[in-house]
Amino acid sequence: MTVQLDMLQTTALAVIVLFLGELIRNKAPILKKYCIPSPVIGGLFFAVLFLVLKQYNILTITFDTTLQTFFMNMFFTTVGFTASLRLLKKSGIPVLVFLTISIVLIFLQNGLGIALAKVFNLNGLLGLATGSIPLVGGIGTSGAFGPLLEKAGAEGATTVAVAAATFGMIMGSIIGNPLAKNLIEKHGLMKNHKTAAFEPGLSAELAVSDEVGEVKAENFYPAFAQILLAMGIGTIISSFFTKVGFTFPPYIGAMFAAAIIRNLADFTGMYKVPEDEIKVVGDISLSIYLAIALMGLKLWQLADLALPLVVMLVAQTILMMLMAYFITFNLMGRDYEAAVLTSGFCGFGMGATSNAMANMRALVEQYAPAPRAFFIVPLVGSLFIDFFNGILIVVFMNMIK
Repeated sequence: MTVQLDMLQTTALAVIVLFLGELIRNKAPILKKYCIPSPVIGGLFFAVLFLVLKQYNILTITFDTTLQTFFMNMFFTTVGFTASLRLLKKSGIPVLVFLTISIVLIFLQNGLGIALAKVFNLNGLLGLATGSIPLVGGIGTSGAFGPLLEKAGAEGATTVAVAAATFGMIMGSIIGNPLAKNLIEKHGLMKNHKTAAFEPGLSAELAVSDEVGEVKAENFYPAFAQILLAMGIGTIISSFFTKVGFTFPPYIGAMFAAAIIRNLADFTGMYKVPEDEIKVVGDISLSIYLAIALMGLKLWQLADLALPLVVMLVAQTILMMLMAYFITFNLMGRDYEAAVLTSGFCGFGMGATSNAMANMRALVEQYAPAPRAFFIVPLVGSLFIDFFNGILIVVFMNMIK
């Protein structure tokens, strides 16, 4: 039997997926420990359920993902609003150095993924599906770029990317703190460490907080208006680049448009960008589009890719460890704060900023506060890296095709 859900029914089911994921997450502490989001838990639960129903010829469900595309575009538009040049300038040299290291990691992850895909005689785009898309980008970026890779000829790319992102979130939490503890103890970093206030030019409390500030009902109108305006302008930007021969998805154009709107506001002062309300809209749209994307995963596509996928992800884990241990630690100052940064780097370089924060919190509870690390990691991981990652993914896709 086949059941076809329309776009509203699909979205309604996605909401059920979100509630189920939250319920399971609250009942299973290990999922909270590794910062696995509710849409991932609920989505994978339904994907496995649908796989069993399909394999035993009980039921096949097809989804109308029209609204998934809308919410995905909306989420990436809200990411564009975080790309403030003024904020980057205020944040100081350490943030610029850490951002540069993170951008280098994007190049290395994608290069390694493509190279290993060629070794296994796979489409190079599947290599991207194990590179910065799932690792630096995480589940959200996987759900966005996976279908685009599939349209370009990489069958199963979405499933591979989501599997890689889930693996990365777990491994980023596992490898981060052992690396940092080794550095702290090997170099005796606590002997000379003195906790000092870190004043980079704007509130560290603002950067460290995972929460939004006070949201106001009257600010949601301009927030939605600016988001929808950026989405509309983004289609024009994407259409232009597509016509000249580039692969340029609509959500990247929208991200660019949002960045322009944000920086015009910063430099002219003619209007305000309601950041907190935009973040709320972004969080909601991310959750819904992820739930739709994950519950529709075709898990049976992983069967033929099991061995190559394992090898590629182990290689990415080794790359992450080497990069963090030898590059990040040394360039960020070779001190206690640099060791804590190393742990955070593993967290968001393999998973998400929430993993990075969890890693660092566990370290400072055992050793000492690290205000510089807690300023730099969320600022780069939550604000800037998604913007640069999205651009570079598009560059790599156009190089491969």
